[in-house]
Amino acid sequence: MPVLNRIASYAEEMKAWRRHLHMYPELAFDCHETANWIVQRLREIGVDEIHERIAKTGIVALIKGRGEGPVIGLRADMDALPIEELTGAPYASTVKGKMHACGHDGHVTMLLGAAKYLAETRNFAGTVALIFQPAEEDGGGGQVMVQEGVMDRFGIGQVYGIHNAPNVPFGHFTTTPGPLMASVDTAFVYITGKGGHGATPHECVDPVVAVVGMVQAVQTIIPRNVYALDEAVISVTQIHTGTASNIIPEEAMFCATIRCFKPDVRALLKKRFHEIVEGHAVAYGVKARVDYDWGYPATINHEDETEFAAEVAREVSGADAVDARANREMGSEDFSYMLEARPGAYLFLGTGPGAGLHHPAYDFNDEAAPIGASFFARLVERAQPLA
Repeated sequence: MPVLNRIASYAEEMKAWRRHLHMYPELAFDCHETANWIVQRLREIGVDEIHERIAKTGIVALIKGRGEGPVIGLRADMDALPIEELTGAPYASTVKGKMHACGHDGHVTMLLGAAKYLAETRNFAGTVALIFQPAEEDGGGGQVMVQEGVMDRFGIGQVYGIHNAPNVPFGHFTTTPGPLMASVDTAFVYITGKGGHGATPHECVDPVVAVVGMVQAVQTIIPRNVYALDEAVISVTQIHTGTASNIIPEEAMFCATIRCFKPDVRALLKKRFHEIVEGHAVAYGVKARVDYDWGYPATINHEDETEFAAEVAREVSGADAVDARANREMGSEDFSYMLEARPGAYLFLGTGPGAGLHHPAYDFNDEAAPIGASFFARLVERAQPLA
C-alpha cells in the first residue's frame, strides 16, 4: 500500500502548514506561538480533546476511534535551532538567528496530516494520543513530559516517533531493534593555575600545558578502557584560554561530548574521565573542576514494536525501501525517555539529497510529509483495528 489516497489529497495543505512553521521558529520550551498555531489546526481538524501547557508549551491531543481499545501515542518534536538560515527560500525563517534546521517543522506537519486523516476516518479502536513536544534540541522536553505524567494521565500503552533523514533515499525507512541512538553526556572542565609573563614560565603554573595534557589523555579512555565492540565516542569540542601571545593565562577550560549505548559503559566513561582530569591536575599542579552533565540516555527500541513498525513502513513504502536492521548511530534523541516509559519504536524516514541536519542550508523535503503521515495513520489502524 503506498501513501494513503486521502492523505495524498492533503499534500498542498501540508506543504503550506510546514512552510508557515518554518517561517516562525522557536527554541527549547519557548514554543508559545508554535503551540498556539498547532492548537488552531487541531481544532479545525476536529480532534476530541486538546491538553495544553504540558512541559510548558507541549500539547497532547486525543482522537477517539469507533470502538473500545487501548491508547497509542504518536510523537512529534516542534522546537528549532539557534542557527542563522542560509536557504534563501521564500519561506525562510523570519526570526534572526533561529531556524528549523532539523526538520521539526516537518515532523509536526506529518503528525497533523495523520491527525486530519484519523479524525475524518476513525477506522480504529481505542484512542490515539498526539504528542507535540518542545525542547528536543535543548532541555529534554521528552523527559519533562514523561515526568509530568503524560503516559499515565492519558493511558498510553505504546509510543512511536519518526525523524527525517536527509541523504537517505527518498521514502526509505530505517530502524533497528535495541539501541538505535546513543546516550549523550557533556563534560565541562575548568582549570586554574597561576598566570604571569610568557618569558618567565618558571614563576607560573601553566594551565595551557595542563589542558593539552588532559585533552590528549581523555582520548585514551575508549581505546584502552572500553571493550572494542562496545561503540563509544569522546570528542573534545571546545578549548578556551589565553588573551595574548606573551601572557600565560590564569585559567583554561575544555568541553567534551561523550556518547555510548550501554549504561555500564556510560558509567565507566564518567569514572575514567574524572580520574584522568584529577590525576593530571595533581601532575601539573593546577586545580581542576569537572561539571559533568548527565544527558539523554540511549534511544532503545523495543523489539516487537520495532518489527511491527517496520511491517507498517513496508506497507507504505514497499519491502525494498525498509531496512529494519540498520546501523545504529551516535546521535542522541530525548524520545529515549518515552521509550523508557513505554514500549515503542523510533524510525528514520529518508528525504533524499540535501544539506544535512543542523546545517544552515538544510530544508525539510515537503514531498516526504504524506509518507510520514501515512505511516502514522496506518500504524494506528494496524495496531488497534476495529473488531
